[in-house]
Amino acid sequence: MTVKTHFYETFNPKDYDLYLDIDRQKKTINGVTKIVGEALETTILLHQKDLTITKVTLNDTPVTFSVDNTKDALIISNVTPGKITLEITYSAPLTDTMMGIYPSYYQVDGQTKQLVGTQFETSAARQAFVCVDEPEAKATFKLALKFDEQPGEIALSNMPEEKVSEGVHYFERTVKMSTYLVAFVFGELQGKYTTTTSGVKIGVFATKAHAATNLAFALDIAKRSIEFYENYYQTPYPLPHSWQVALPDFSAGAMENWGLVTYREVYLLLDQDNTTLANKQRVATVIAHELAHQWFGDLVTMKWWDDLWLNESFANMMEYVAIDKLAPELDIWKAFQTSEVPLALNRDATAGVQSIYTPVKDPGEIDALFDGAIVYAKGARMLVMVRSLIGDDALRLGLKNYFKQHQYGNATGDDLWSALGKAANIDLKAIMESWLTQPGYPVVKAKLVNNKLILEQQRFFKSENEHSEQLWQIPLKSNYPELPALMTTKKLVIPNYQELRAKNKQPLRLNVGNDVHFIVDYDQNLRQNLLAHLAELDDIAIFAFLQDLHLLAQAQQISYAQIVALLPEITNPTTSNLINTALFAVANDLKHFVTTDTNAKKNLEKLYDMLSANQLEKLGYEAKPNDSFDQKMSRPIILVAALYAKNKALMSSLHQLFVASNGSWVSLAADIRSVCLKNEILNFNTPETFAHLWKEYQTTTDASYKADLLNALTSSQDEPQLAQLVKAFTATDVIKPQDLRAWFSAILANPQGQQLAWDWMRQNWDWLEQTVGGDMEFPTYVSVVAKAFDQPQRLAEFKAFFEPKKADSALTREIDMGLNTIASRVELLTKQHTAVKEALANL
Repeated sequence: MTVKTHFYETFNPKDYDLYLDIDRQKKTINGVTKIVGEALETTILLHQKDLTITKVTLNDTPVTFSVDNTKDALIISNVTPGKITLEITYSAPLTDTMMGIYPSYYQVDGQTKQLVGTQFETSAARQAFVCVDEPEAKATFKLALKFDEQPGEIALSNMPEEKVSEGVHYFERTVKMSTYLVAFVFGELQGKYTTTTSGVKIGVFATKAHAATNLAFALDIAKRSIEFYENYYQTPYPLPHSWQVALPDFSAGAMENWGLVTYREVYLLLDQDNTTLANKQRVATVIAHELAHQWFGDLVTMKWWDDLWLNESFANMMEYVAIDKLAPELDIWKAFQTSEVPLALNRDATAGVQSIYTPVKDPGEIDALFDGAIVYAKGARMLVMVRSLIGDDALRLGLKNYFKQHQYGNATGDDLWSALGKAANIDLKAIMESWLTQPGYPVVKAKLVNNKLILEQQRFFKSENEHSEQLWQIPLKSNYPELPALMTTKKLVIPNYQELRAKNKQPLRLNVGNDVHFIVDYDQNLRQNLLAHLAELDDIAIFAFLQDLHLLAQAQQISYAQIVALLPEITNPTTSNLINTALFAVANDLKHFVTTDTNAKKNLEKLYDMLSANQLEKLGYEAKPNDSFDQKMSRPIILVAALYAKNKALMSSLHQLFVASNGSWVSLAADIRSVCLKNEILNFNTPETFAHLWKEYQTTTDASYKADLLNALTSSQDEPQLAQLVKAFTATDVIKPQDLRAWFSAILANPQGQQLAWDWMRQNWDWLEQTVGGDMEFPTYVSVVAKAFDQPQRLAEFKAFFEPKKADSALTREIDMGLNTIASRVELLTKQHTAVKEALANL
């Protein structure tokens, strides 16, 4: 028979009773699933994957069944439509894939222990129990969980534990929800608890490998996030508790399981006595993101995965809205500009990119939708634009009505635009349609002709040979109020520019605040006018100016050589983090031009010194009690830049600090620890030092310290040392699969290690696919390679290796975009390398 795409069209489940018996030592799962629901057809379909089904009963009568493993289908025929009760008995393996039900491994006092948890998004609930594994198939779930329990172990799930009887943990029935949100964790955990003002119990849990104090920051943010969202959404949190659990092995960053949110340890646990401001921002926003989902995604869920942006774009925006109110000292909207905005702009300028809303029919394509730069970052930027357009009051009212109308159900994008549009009395769908359904974004070209200001929009591509007739409705956000608020046509002509310039007494700017998803290409006159008044602009305006120039240079619409001459002219008297981020993003790109030219590299080091020396002298390499936010955020950027510039005084000071630490490197101040360790490997490397740091990585439980050690070790210029690291890629007890991409990416980006890492991938692809191929991070290995390559030979090698893999729908888009990315970079370097090297030599 032909198996339908949507199994929900054959059977609507209402209530599940799940019994699971899990044995960690035998690595087995035995289960019984009872489902009450409504059969819509005489042949019904349910999802299963890698389950050995031994018995199926229909209304207490055993029935025959068949399985189609190519469609993950359990097929039951000769069913009378109407209310039915199914009971399925099965077994399954407990695997290490970080999908479905799986063990995490960690050590305490040298003893290896296991913590078992779940990861069901997007379609892995079917690996744990038979179900209709689609977001629209909402039902209630009552879990009974048995496991090889040891003294001191606990079990957690979406709902409170009802009782424990004969070794079985029984949990209360859930509210109506989607299968991918069902979750549980069991093992030896420590926890911290509090309660919100509305009575919701909040808990943060981690293994005992971590200090109990590392749970405190997350507990505070989680409590206050729930309170904030209840007030902002004007909709109560509907569950008795909200548990946050750090898992030692976790493929995603975090997962919004309703009432039981799971995290990578690095995104939940934090040493408040020694952490960076950036790490506080990261942990706070990840927690706020997942808790925003408890309403956006959990209470109201997208009907099908093509409206994934309803979940992720909104949660991504709301994490910033929440933390801005809860922790204003984190200045979180600056992090939005330095992280989300460039992420979205860079990827969205590549030919072949998906739109925010992407129709999906093949279930194999679903994981490929989780594009962090598009569905998360670009989507959030769209919603920041909406918030700016309709105002906070209308947004809150619209969301309240949206939740009230669709709670415990499903919705589409049109439902959201309808609710927000009614609240704001505006046709939001008409404005937003072009942004959601079209890939890419516009560049607005601004030029002066005969005292007329001419604005013209066209789609922006990084590659030269692409063209599109797409149009957007663009909120121009000009500092000249005489310009229209919305650009709806390809071209606008505004007369009497000189009068406007005189009246406004400042250079023309578009996209003030950098909140709208477009860039501006000012002609020579307008650009020079801006440059002449640069010192009068705020840091966000200078950031946006540099950001747009950088993108235009990548697209060869202006020359990198022009920017090289400009960079030293950008003064940064306030040590602005925004300006430093933009400056060194451009400078970092210039490394592609000097990889094989020693003299050119020395000239680039000179540029880095020009950009960093004065700021380093002002900042110092160690934190001061009265440091401002910008000084705290800029110091790591300036230290890394000065290290690239071979600043001898800094290199010596950091070396002395390293030696004085006498092996207790984890205690180094977190905001300089990474650069201190990297300096040692780059400039004072010995076999003993490398071995000590490598051992530290393997024994520490501090995730932030692990990241610093990774950054240092992978910067080695010694090929045998790098080969030692690459050899450990397949040693999952040394480099966890969740961390492998970071190791691979760092060594691939190191010219001394690129061949080693690239050879490893080509030789171990089958192992890589088997180990991490089941999760949504797997396709990004392709984009990691594309980001690193810039030579014709590498382009040919990339094409030869990856093109035969395009039949895998999860990889197709990444391979096509990777080819476009490398090809445009190769063309850019070929055309501009001589001019850039001359510009560097003339500094």
